[in-house]
Amino acid sequence: MMQADVWAEIDLQAVSHNFKNIRQIVKPQSGVMAVLKANAYGHGLMEVAGRVLADGADMLGVARIDEAIKIREAGFDTPVLIFGHTPPELAPALVAYDLTQSIWSCDMARALADAVPGGRRLNVHVKIDTGMGRLGWVPCHPQKTTDHPEISESVIRDICSIKKLPAIDLQGIYTHFATADAPDKAFADRQFSIFHHLLDALEQQGVEFKIRHAANSAAIIDMPHTHLDMVRLGIALYGYYPSEFVDAGSAALRPVMTLKSRIIHLKKVPVGFSVSYGGVWKASAPTVIATVALGYGDGYSRLLSSKAKMLVRGRLAPVAGRVCMDQTMLDVGEIPDVAVGDEVMVFGAHPTLPVGADLIAKQINTISYEIITGVSSRVPRVYVR
Repeated sequence: MMQADVWAEIDLQAVSHNFKNIRQIVKPQSGVMAVLKANAYGHGLMEVAGRVLADGADMLGVARIDEAIKIREAGFDTPVLIFGHTPPELAPALVAYDLTQSIWSCDMARALADAVPGGRRLNVHVKIDTGMGRLGWVPCHPQKTTDHPEISESVIRDICSIKKLPAIDLQGIYTHFATADAPDKAFADRQFSIFHHLLDALEQQGVEFKIRHAANSAAIIDMPHTHLDMVRLGIALYGYYPSEFVDAGSAALRPVMTLKSRIIHLKKVPVGFSVSYGGVWKASAPTVIATVALGYGDGYSRLLSSKAKMLVRGRLAPVAGRVCMDQTMLDVGEIPDVAVGDEVMVFGAHPTLPVGADLIAKQINTISYEIITGVSSRVPRVYVR
């Protein structure tokens, strides 16, 4: 491959490091699902899948059927759960590729069952909405705080009726926490209580599941009582804590992705010289402007204009002016010996300086998830050890 002016280094050893550190704090009886949706959070679906399966992942989680099929066609036969919607006309593909589909309504379950080829069965996990408000059956009002939640009889009837469908194999059931990464876990604990009461009610009707799961990365770290039969390892696999409120001392994580670029041009500018669109940034003293071959077309948000810093020759250089589609300018006047071709670290792991995706996220009021998944597909991924 020709030398690129912008690239993302993916440290697969850091993937293993994070997986093994999380595995140590997960209850021994609980399996670990590695969540690989959105091209493994931008890190490369096949490469990360191969690494986590070698490290002992029990299941993989994806958002859409095309991601799951890619995993199968690469030769991986580990169970794969699809979190998102799959149209009924693709039910034959779900069965053919031995995939597991999430379901969240009777209509959805029946439509999929009707489309399953004769004599075959579709693996499903039932999605329960205990307070996320996104997908799933709602067993009771999550904001009504009582010691014993009143579980909806209609939800129990629905799930019991689905169990009777000959083309459906109810293998698992799960819910998702909305606030497990918050300092106050009261609502997350309420969600878990609702989930448990529903499981008890279903068990009384003879409906049991081999795999019950609720814990995301935040709950894996902060709420060990929620580990159940399986946990879902998402953002922590890629080296970031779900929020600043999660106990970072429980598991040492290393960022997996380092986004890099190069300086492609340097110019000395006088006082008052304006840089980039709108001329909103002006030099307060004579300085040197470096143009870096990376912009919002690569996933570096325009909201970082005149806010963020990049690492040049071991020092932090501030972004000067508005981020463009294909270039960003830096003020490197205080950094000696800067040269065209110098490598620039946009974000990633550094032993002493704050250049992580979580810091960039904080500067524009978002989360590290969006920063790493937002790195464009036009940025080559380079796998390093």
